[in-house]
Amino acid sequence: MEKNINLTLKVWRQKSPREKGSFETHQVKNISTESSFLEMLDILNEQLINEGKEPVAFDHDCREGICGMCSLYINGRPHGPDDDITTCQLHMRKFKNGETITIEPWRSAAFPVIKDLMVNRNAFDQIIAAGGYVSVNTGGIPDGNAIPVSKDKADEAMDSASCIGCGACVAACKNGSAMLFVSAKISHLALLPQGKVEAARRARNMVAKMDELGFGNCTNTGACEAECPKGVSISNIARLNREFLAAKFQE
Repeated sequence: MEKNINLTLKVWRQKSPREKGSFETHQVKNISTESSFLEMLDILNEQLINEGKEPVAFDHDCREGICGMCSLYINGRPHGPDDDITTCQLHMRKFKNGETITIEPWRSAAFPVIKDLMVNRNAFDQIIAAGGYVSVNTGGIPDGNAIPVSKDKADEAMDSASCIGCGACVAACKNGSAMLFVSAKISHLALLPQGKVEAARRARNMVAKMDELGFGNCTNTGACEAECPKGVSISNIARLNREFLAAKFQE
């Protein structure tokens, strides 16, 4: 494997949500195959600054695959050509010398572009605010075994809770559906005793907010599960449908 590669980058540039965007082409040379994709973008931005040009705006935070901020659509795939990773975990060894890489923001009406490769994912925050929580009496520290939870349910709940809300599921879906995200959040709480009291209201409110914000319908193509960096299962969508139907009967 070559240690350094030269690349052509086609990068989406858009000054603001209201302005029309377009692709810009840039060349980067001698990129180490051991560097991450975001490090490569850092090198591109240093190059642009040295040329007196505006750097490319992109989101990032922890760079450890935890926060999901690094939401980039790379060569037609959310987070790029690797499985079970976020963009910050993507390394340049996945690309070949002389390759052209197309870099875009998430494409969804519910995620409007802020600038260049940054999108506004506040829609996910609004869905969580609509019902992704439990109400508890605060006070002293409760005993860890006060509410028994079976191991199989605890494991399922933890698997659902692994969703980091990056939005790759929405970007991968041809309909721009947020069903995998919403179902993961609803499943996490529906599986635990602490979430049972508000289960019906949670399902109604979160689905209603998802629809209100303009996310598309789910047609079960499975693209969301395939591109989820945390491997969240579409079995959660089946649970969401059951929770939502049960909630409708309680109205």
